Amino acid sequence: MGEFKVHRVRFFDYMPSAIRAVAFCRRTERLAAARADGSVEIFNFADNYFQEKVIPGRDGRAVEALCWVGRRLFSAGLDGEITEYDLENLRPRYSLEAYGGPVWTISSNKQGTLLAAGCEDGTVKMFEILEDRIQFQRNLDRQKGRIVSLSWHPSGAQIAAGMMDMIRIFDTETGHASHRLLVERGAGASKTQEVVVWSVAFLSDSTIISGDSAGKVQIWDGFTGTLVRTHLVTKWDVLVLSVSPDESSVIAGTSEGTVTQFQFISSAVEPLPGSDRQWVRTRTFKNHSHDVRALVHTDTAVVSGGMDTQLVVRPLLDKVEKNTQESALRKITFPHKNLVSCAKKAGLLLFQFPDHLEVWRLGDSDGNGKPGDILPVKRKPEKLIQLNRKGDDQICCSALSPCGGWLAYSTVCGVRLYRLQLDNNNICINKVSKVPKELCSAQQLCFSSDSSRFFASSSQSSVVVVGLQQLEWRHLQTLRPKSGSREPVNLLAPSEDGRWLVTANTDCEIHVFDLQKLKLHCSLPVYASCPTAVSVHPTSGCLVSVHADRQILEFSLEQKEYTEWSRKLQQQGLHPLWLQRDTPVTAVTFDPRNPAHIILHDAFMFCVIDQTLPLPDAKTNLYNQLVLRSLPPAERSRNGHAFKICKSFQNLLSVALLEDRSLVVVERPLQDIAARLPAPVRQKKFAT
Repeated sequence: MGEFKVHRVRFFDYMPSAIRAVAFCRRTERLAAARADGSVEIFNFADNYFQEKVIPGRDGRAVEALCWVGRRLFSAGLDGEITEYDLENLRPRYSLEAYGGPVWTISSNKQGTLLAAGCEDGTVKMFEILEDRIQFQRNLDRQKGRIVSLSWHPSGAQIAAGMMDMIRIFDTETGHASHRLLVERGAGASKTQEVVVWSVAFLSDSTIISGDSAGKVQIWDGFTGTLVRTHLVTKWDVLVLSVSPDESSVIAGTSEGTVTQFQFISSAVEPLPGSDRQWVRTRTFKNHSHDVRALVHTDTAVVSGGMDTQLVVRPLLDKVEKNTQESALRKITFPHKNLVSCAKKAGLLLFQFPDHLEVWRLGDSDGNGKPGDILPVKRKPEKLIQLNRKGDDQICCSALSPCGGWLAYSTVCGVRLYRLQLDNNNICINKVSKVPKELCSAQQLCFSSDSSRFFASSSQSSVVVVGLQQLEWRHLQTLRPKSGSREPVNLLAPSEDGRWLVTANTDCEIHVFDLQKLKLHCSLPVYASCPTAVSVHPTSGCLVSVHADRQILEFSLEQKEYTEWSRKLQQQGLHPLWLQRDTPVTAVTFDPRNPAHIILHDAFMFCVIDQTLPLPDAKTNLYNQLVLRSLPPAERSRNGHAFKICKSFQNLLSVALLEDRSLVVVERPLQDIAARLPAPVRQKKFAT
């Protein structure tokens, strides 16, 4: 596997934001998750739950609700605006004032023609969904209290609104309320304490299901407006409900961190044909430590998120085959992109936060030691610069040049470039002015290995190439693929020799540009899974790509074909345990001293692939490093295989190889994140 001197970095104080809302689009199998800082993340559930897009937030714009209308995504928040997002350029397309105060909830009818918004002033506002915008249509009858939750009847003729102490059913044609359903305060509750109906669901048989702040899930008859049954789920709040697509199951998220499932089944042990069915509480899941604020019930799984910042995908074992990859529980904590940039020649690290950047100098140690030794620190790591962003928009991407002399970041409003000069203890940072007009904003940034060029991904999968000099930058060329894709670029990778630039977009396309001729060299065959990491080998000139389904491909840029090793790997197939790993590989690099070694990592391991060794088959022990250490050298070589996996480091945000061949491992332990969370509403004690 090789020996490395490792800088174990744990001073990146990354803190994900709480999840406030989720929405699932069945047509595209995309899940949108909104966080408390206003950012919105798009996950592709059909592609191994890969986080393919992130739309940065803005200060003062917290998202309370999300809604898909076909392939279009809308949000609303307490700033009183409804926003539609541009999913190609990863920014808000426009925002529309609702003129009803804070907007607590939005919901569209099944036909995709109307969008309803529940407002602080007690109105339900209807907006007509046009081809390129939404347009206010009318108000439904105004109520005395705020509208907290909404749910359309599948026919679109009625809409249920959850409020304080009641649920109103509106006729969408006339705009008048047809029923008023009074919600009980619960046993022992004060008469002055209001009950908040946090969530409602309106089923096709006119059954209404509500969840409220008294901890109840209630079943109502929508025809008569009468209460059918009450389930006391918790002593605290039921915050959110979600219904399965076939309306046979409902899940409820609580402020205790539990998710409770109700199913529409017969309560009899041996149900007779034609016997009455009712809503029965069947399961309780505990996958969160704090409030569950967001829920989605897909065909096969429960997706939940909340204050503990994790997105949890819990498959329903009666809907999937047991003991398979589809039946595994998934917890998504870290972003599927790099927030750390490493200056390999200068020993500097750049940490990206939503509102600022930090530049750190790595520490140093004396002497050498045996594998596993902790070396004494001669010079401690040092924070050199904290650069606060300009404006209210969050930082969406950043980069540090390999020499450590240039720093760049982008928001949706523009790109900023800075010149760094580090001379012993003297630090000087200067902003480079006169931004080229071609650089409006970028989704990805990077520098060439000699720090003479700067690359920024732009709209329609294009890349702007900029030449750098002392305190100025000059536009050289805008590179565009021939495919005409409008999807954003999610990966940029220049080669070490400065000849190639590799781009990958969320259309699963990989394009290679010749930087000497400043034109397209070739486009790789489109593979069905999105690339999560790409890199060009410094000596062979081969492109290695890793995809969301964990497949590894190697493509010769000179021959414009897949290499023999790649064909052999695809023919034999990767090890099942490798394919079952549930976090994507986010970086690929190479060891110049061992050209046959490929180094890659995900959130829970880093791996060195030795292309000279045989590939492991399905019966081989994939994680065999401890076993090999106990064998004699001769037997060790006979039992070895290409994949050398190290699990000594956990919760990895970055793994990079410096010019002196030392390894930089950036970790963010989950217990450090949990320690910064607010106290949960209730801690479950043993035997209580």
